[in-house]
Amino acid sequence: MVLVVKQHRCMHSASCVCIKGHLSEDALFLVFRHMNWNPRLIAVLSCVCKWFDEVGKQVLWKEFCHARAPKMMLDLHSGGSHIVDGNWKALGKLLIYCNGCTKGGLFKNIHVPGHFVFRTRFSRTAGKSFLPQQCRNDVLYVSDPCEHLDQGEEGDLGFFRGIFKSFATSKVKKMLIEKRARFHPSESCPYCKAKLWSMLEANMLPGSSSARLGAYEDSVEYFVCLNGHVIGIGTLLPLSDSEEWAKNTDSGHHRK
Repeated sequence: MVLVVKQHRCMHSASCVCIKGHLSEDALFLVFRHMNWNPRLIAVLSCVCKWFDEVGKQVLWKEFCHARAPKMMLDLHSGGSHIVDGNWKALGKLLIYCNGCTKGGLFKNIHVPGHFVFRTRFSRTAGKSFLPQQCRNDVLYVSDPCEHLDQGEEGDLGFFRGIFKSFATSKVKKMLIEKRARFHPSESCPYCKAKLWSMLEANMLPGSSSARLGAYEDSVEYFVCLNGHVIGIGTLLPLSDSEEWAKNTDSGHHRK
């Protein structure tokens, strides 16, 4: 029985350590399935040679994504959408890695080192709160905030990340183009290296985003790349305040 339908030809270089042969795709599939698609080991294997890297991108990271977030992956590919194809490695990293930020980068003078996270919940419902009113038919999955507390003058920070379904045909992308929004002049997506738009600069960041995040008004900012990956930040309210804000929001009394 063939487990991996598409076979990948090894493009050996002179320094390739597997020049004398290597395991088949099916063997690798069985080994990594037994290890529950361990992302650290997939990353290590991808560094061995170009063939291992290709198998990792096309097979192993795909299986990791489906194992980690099966319902989300099914939705992202429903309706004939194949936006994730070819970007499984980037999506795998997005699922398990909080990028943080570097001083002078996307979020100005804030410096928080990136790090892996054990598990993060992504929500399609939460994603609606980060979409402009006229784009609410788009599908955006957004993570719970990764909290970095006591960041000096910046207070308690919450980093979030996400992904659009079929971003190429989304209303958000169409609006960004119609507004002639500019790409960030120097920074790129930490997950796929594509160019980034600022939703804040494009005046497309709804007030509901701060309420959903539990953050101060006007403190939320997020970027979206050409492949639909989202990275953002907000200054978190104290727990008691954020709970009260959420209660007011649910009652329809949130501030404009």
